[in-house]
Amino acid sequence: MKPLVALIGRTNVGKSTLFNRLTRQSRALVDDQPGVTRDRLYGDVTWEDHAFLLIDTGGFGDTEDALSSRVRQQAELAAGEADLVLFMVDGRQEIQPDDLEVAQYLRRSGKPVLLVINKIDGPKQETRLPEFYRFGLTPLFPISAQHGLGVGSLLDAVVRYLPAAPDAGEPPEGIRVAVLGRPNVGKSSFINRVLGEERLIVSDTPGTTRDAIDAPLIWDNRPYVLIDTAGIRRRSRIHQNLERGMIWQALRALQRAEVVLLLLDAQEGLTEQDLRILNFIAVAGKGCLIGVNKWDVVGKDSQTQKAALDRLNMGLQLISYAPVLPLSVLTGYQVSKVFPLLDEIYRQCQFRAATGELNRIFAQIVAAHPPPRYRHRSVKFYYLTQPDSRPPTFVAFTNIPGATPDSYRRYLINQLRERLGLPYAPIRLHFKGKKHRRGSRIASGQSKD
Repeated sequence: MKPLVALIGRTNVGKSTLFNRLTRQSRALVDDQPGVTRDRLYGDVTWEDHAFLLIDTGGFGDTEDALSSRVRQQAELAAGEADLVLFMVDGRQEIQPDDLEVAQYLRRSGKPVLLVINKIDGPKQETRLPEFYRFGLTPLFPISAQHGLGVGSLLDAVVRYLPAAPDAGEPPEGIRVAVLGRPNVGKSSFINRVLGEERLIVSDTPGTTRDAIDAPLIWDNRPYVLIDTAGIRRRSRIHQNLERGMIWQALRALQRAEVVLLLLDAQEGLTEQDLRILNFIAVAGKGCLIGVNKWDVVGKDSQTQKAALDRLNMGLQLISYAPVLPLSVLTGYQVSKVFPLLDEIYRQCQFRAATGELNRIFAQIVAAHPPPRYRHRSVKFYYLTQPDSRPPTFVAFTNIPGATPDSYRRYLINQLRERLGLPYAPIRLHFKGKKHRRGSRIASGQSKD
């Protein structure tokens, strides 16, 4: 499992800016207004062949309202889970009372801490650095999260401080399947049924499962590891640190899994919380099987069943590649179909295409439906590469990377999925600029500029 690094500090010191820079994405909102970040955000960071999970948190504030209290609890929970804490302060300001409060809390936590002094953009700000020895944390790491100054030295230190991977012996063999869903949709009951024993506690009380539990399983002579997780609740029902920790365990299980079984409740249909879980899965790029549990309580006639499935499918556009399987853990209806589908999803998520065949298919796709023009210019595609699998990830080299509309991106992804035989795979497609060289363009479908 990847080590965890938490960004901790008072409001408006630049934690989200650093998070976005290190994770190379813009998921964290950034604004001059203090307190923009409320929930924890998680992102993968790779540096010098080391990988870790970075946690962005809301700031420790001096207000006592209920919202600020919950934001602080989220930050404290992140610090408690982390292997290393980056304590971040504003190098352009004097040390604030909130900075001292954060430092005191971190000393009590016993966690390894690196002091990161942000907004050090030049010699003028560097003259303030001696003031920050007051925290008793050395060495100091002056950086500019906005401009990237000093970030490399900070990352060098981070990977030195991260713990070595624990020797846990040989991990269980098999495809790792995270069983996700809201509380009381039947996750533990499903695992108990396929294991043939009461391995996990089952109760009508939502939230019985608190930790992610690995359960090795042999099904039809194939090995699996089922990861049972706590149900992910609506935010309005998350009151205690324990339940926040349960959600964190579920998200870590998602990180460890190779495929996901998401269980929905056929009686309740697709809820807002189900959509939130689907978003977690889509962002992680995981293959997913959607199991609609308690199908035995849906009407017996085919019209009622079709209407129920149609309502579900209308809300699943975010993860439209995921197959939907009605089942009943109670009666065993269609439970035996789960594992063949998981096998196929896993296979497709490992797919890697031969470069020549990939570009032949890509040329056909573009020729069949050329890209729209951009500001009176032709959009040309030169070639397609696949830098990664798990999930299948493609990069299309083009003369105008930012010119491809979302509708055409969806067309390309759907065509790649169909022609490569990957109906269940979460495909990622990126565009990258490349100057046209004579003879290198494989497809454009447009006249010259």
